[in-house]
Amino acid sequence: MDRLLRRGLRLAHLRLMAALLETGALGIAAAREGLTQPAASRLLAEIERLAGTPLHRREGRGLRLTPEGEALARRAARALAEIAAASREIAEMGAGVAGHVRIGSVTGPALDRVLPALRAARLAHPGITCEVEVAPSDPLAALLLEGRLDFALARPPEGREALFDHEPLEEEPVALVVRRGHALTRQPRIAPEALLDYDWVLPPQGALLRRTVLERLAALGLPAPKGRLATASFLLTLAMLRESNAIAPIARAVARRFAEGPETGMVTLPFDLGIVVPTYGLLTPRGGPADPGGGSHPGAGACPDRQPRPCHGICPRSGRGLMPRDGLERRLRRRQSARKRIPRSRGPDGHPLRPRQ
Repeated sequence: MDRLLRRGLRLAHLRLMAALLETGALGIAAAREGLTQPAASRLLAEIERLAGTPLHRREGRGLRLTPEGEALARRAARALAEIAAASREIAEMGAGVAGHVRIGSVTGPALDRVLPALRAARLAHPGITCEVEVAPSDPLAALLLEGRLDFALARPPEGREALFDHEPLEEEPVALVVRRGHALTRQPRIAPEALLDYDWVLPPQGALLRRTVLERLAALGLPAPKGRLATASFLLTLAMLRESNAIAPIARAVARRFAEGPETGMVTLPFDLGIVVPTYGLLTPRGGPADPGGGSHPGAGACPDRQPRPCHGICPRSGRGLMPRDGLERRLRRRQSARKRIPRSRGPDGHPLRPRQ
């Protein structure tokens, strides 16, 4: 990206590449950016000239980005998100707002930790605004890598642990929840085999909770339960429990809030199968914004070009971190000089063609 900036890469180029990644159609991307299609085509050709490699190929009436084009478009989207976040933060500070925090969390910690923290923050720091994304760990990890979350209470995805810093917090015990009045609630003792006489509402294939449940049942010598409904929707799970004799494994922190009390219509079975989801923790990208393609910042956050002076900008060697103020000024001067040397496409009247910003 540093080389492209020196050659004259502009914000309009980044916006078009991000739009192409999202839409996959030049006409739609051009309309979204307020460009005519010919102007967008010229802009795309200019980007490819700056990159020195094809960034797209035609496919029927549409186009497909090459791997190089996808890499540039992905980083362009992240850069634009950071610019938008900076603009929002500046506006909030100007309006007297202290800051904005983007939090991700799996379901249990969202209720046990994030909700109490939000309540306390509203009283202690009324100028702070928050966004909270509740989802499984893998989608949250992807949002962290894209720079769309500041941190998450989650688990690092398997095989990509090196991309994250993870501070373990605690395990998540799981309770079995049924509707109030369920036949199992009237039995003084529940044999584990009796649980398998009923349908279970399980998370989708591949979900960590589902794997944990099935592994624990197998360890107890029990077969997999009947699971005619698999869903990641907590709302649909609750609705299914209310209207059937199904059983649902739910994080105990969630069950305490939604399956206790006469008004809920549900209860937790007084039976512990010993199902425990592995430890979640405070998850952040290692060394700052990480590479969705699998790279991470050298030195886990210590930029090799960083100096003990006021720093701004992007590390020219790693593409991350910060660089000294005087280095940034030199880079801007080189960029301006390089832009003057780049020949511009000219129209029939001899004037340079300038795509709309």
